[in-house]
Amino acid sequence: MAGRVSVIHSVTDHMPFLRAYRSHIFLCVAAFSLFLLQGCVSTSDFETMKADVNQLKKDSYDLKREMGAIKQQMSGAAKEESFSAIRESQSSLYSQVQDISKDLQVLHGRFDESKFFMDKSVKDNSIEVELLRSQINKLDMRTKELSDKLAKLSEAAAPSPQKPAEGEATEKTSQQTKPEGDPIKAYESAYNSFRDKHYKEAREAFNAFIKKYPNDSLIGNAYFWLGESYYAEKDYENAILSYDTLIKTYPRNEKVPGALLKQGLSFLEIGDKKTAKVVFDKLTEKYPDSKEAEIAKKKRAEIEKKPKKAARKGQG
Repeated sequence: MAGRVSVIHSVTDHMPFLRAYRSHIFLCVAAFSLFLLQGCVSTSDFETMKADVNQLKKDSYDLKREMGAIKQQMSGAAKEESFSAIRESQSSLYSQVQDISKDLQVLHGRFDESKFFMDKSVKDNSIEVELLRSQINKLDMRTKELSDKLAKLSEAAAPSPQKPAEGEATEKTSQQTKPEGDPIKAYESAYNSFRDKHYKEAREAFNAFIKKYPNDSLIGNAYFWLGESYYAEKDYENAILSYDTLIKTYPRNEKVPGALLKQGLSFLEIGDKKTAKVVFDKLTEKYPDSKEAEIAKKKRAEIEKKPKKAARKGQG
């Protein structure tokens, strides 16, 4: 832009010279014409006029050369201005590219950060699942041990059979003996003891019923009421074992949904919330339309809400 201004100034400076040059040519042509009209041009005048014409030619050549130089200067100024515009455009593009590159770096950083937290969350969840599996395995082993202890205690508590007196007639070995008594009355007697809150007597009666009538259709119910008697006395571990026997041995029994619910509640009572959630999930998955499943959903929701409430209290 500065070059173009200087060229314009140069042209302006030559304007008086151009005007004078035009006037000089006009006067020379007028004089020459006058001389021709008068017909009295002398040799010296002719030489003088010839010199003037040659001088005019020389001035004209110099003027053309200067005008060419001015044109070149103007062309160079235009090129320089074009180059300046290109440089400014390239600079603007480079600045935009730099900004985009910075934005890409920021986005890449956010992506890496999100990926890190996602990987960490997946890893934490995997660890939690492994811990839960380990706890379940330990619980199964503990359940088995308690079941064995319970079986031994039941055998020890059972009355030993009396030997027949001498001379007493014995039945033939080929004869099959049938269990004495009525299983329905034995079951009702045990249940009445439970209903009257005589839990120890009820357990003894139910254990006797289970041992005496192992193939009766009410055996699964007897294990359920055994668990209920332990639960009523807050003996939650033995309650869990009794419910577990019903769930695994008699999976089609009508008391299984109730046993799953009370087993989950028993785990809650001993502070094992993770196992309780597993049991509640199993209940809602296998028996989604049962009343017990509705209760299990509410209890599970309460488990999830309690840590949040505790956190809010801590913030207050």
